[in-house]
Amino acid sequence: MATAAEFAHGTLLKLGNGGAPETFATIAEVSDLKPPQIHQEALEATSHDSTDGWKEFVGGLLDAGEVTLTVNFLPTHATHSYSAGLIKDAVNRTKRNFQLVFPDAGGTTWTFAALVTAFEPNAPVDGLLTADVTLTVSGKPTLA
Repeated sequence: MATAAEFAHGTLLKLGNGGAPETFATIAEVSDLKPPQIHQEALEATSHDSTDGWKEFVGGLLDAGEVTLTVNFLPTHATHSYSAGLIKDAVNRTKRNFQLVFPDAGGTTWTFAALVTAFEPNAPVDGLLTADVTLTVSGKPTLA
């Protein structure tokens, strides 16, 4: 049986400029990326007349969670820097639009608003300058 798996290489995370119309710049040097998740809170709805004494649940609020990524940190690059990029957004508490573009033939794109809630540079003595970044998704993402 042939597999329909997709190769992840080529997935892009883009940062919006807030303009009208909004344009998106690809965040430089992303090496690892964990996209938004879809979480649904389960609210217990058990009552005395629940069948056979089993707990019952209804769906609650949805949460897109966090996006985590690692970049090869380029301190002066526009998408990373304190003057224009992810660091600036973290310091200024800026909620911004992002696009996640998957490398599939259909061009699947997820668009979401998020806050940069962590920017953690790493500078090992014998390695690359990197940064671990966390984006907290705010509101409903558009999954297309």
